Amino acid sequence: MTDLPPPHAAADWTVPQNWADYTPAEHAVWDTLFARQTALLKDRAHPAFLDGLDILALSKPGIPDFDELSERLHAATGWSVVAVPGLVPDEVFYEHLANRRFVAGSFIRGAHELDYLEAPDVFHDVFGHVPLLSQPVFADYMQAYGQGGLRAMEHGAIGRLARLYWYTVEFGLIRADGGLKLYGAGIVSSHGESRFALDDPSPNRIGFDLARVMRTPYRIDDYQQGYFVVDSFDQLLRTTLDTDFAPLYADLATLPDLDIAEIAPGDTVITRGSQAYARTRETDVA
Repeated sequence: MTDLPPPHAAADWTVPQNWADYTPAEHAVWDTLFARQTALLKDRAHPAFLDGLDILALSKPGIPDFDELSERLHAATGWSVVAVPGLVPDEVFYEHLANRRFVAGSFIRGAHELDYLEAPDVFHDVFGHVPLLSQPVFADYMQAYGQGGLRAMEHGAIGRLARLYWYTVEFGLIRADGGLKLYGAGIVSSHGESRFALDDPSPNRIGFDLARVMRTPYRIDDYQQGYFVVDSFDQLLRTTLDTDFAPLYADLATLPDLDIAEIAPGDTVITRGSQAYARTRETDVA
């Protein structure tokens, strides 16, 4: 990826959303996805995520207008949503997060792509990520993560820190109401993974530990083989604020990665998965 923004983007890679250019068919795709996911998530997602949908009035028909959405979000936690042309360089991404700006793609998938999309679209970015940014503790965690990302670049440790984002912000589970709930954007925006992450016996579900997470690779092309479970969003925030990451990065550099499906010594095992799904997928590919 080039470090220079495309010609139609500002120096910080932001672009106009051009909300008026969305077609009725594109708005209809959002409405279909929104209705399907909210029906599925009402008993699966963490209450804070569901509250965020209401606080930000995301049930309003059609793709959200980022200007209107940002007004409501800024009133809640000081965050805003800015449109970008696609994936942005790491430094740009972390700089926006550190300044309480969430970058979101503005395109939406086609009606034939409801269940799988290679690149994150506006539904993943806004429906998946933005509701929790209306919650003060999670909003502070995301800012702290962005600030940590800028420091990680100085230590050559972006790959390690990316694992924290993946296993919390994108694919995290959380204890709530006597069980497990969904909060990661990659799960709550996916109809299939919203079921798989809680119901399927295949994946491991392991208690969150920062160093453990940073030793664990991830896959981007299928359901996860393991999920990490936090006790609360406050745990995420306190861990991020209270950890001196520089010596942690140095320690991790001396240790091998753990296999993506491994149960490691010292893990708090909530569910030991069968890994049957992963084996079936490997057989299918072979």
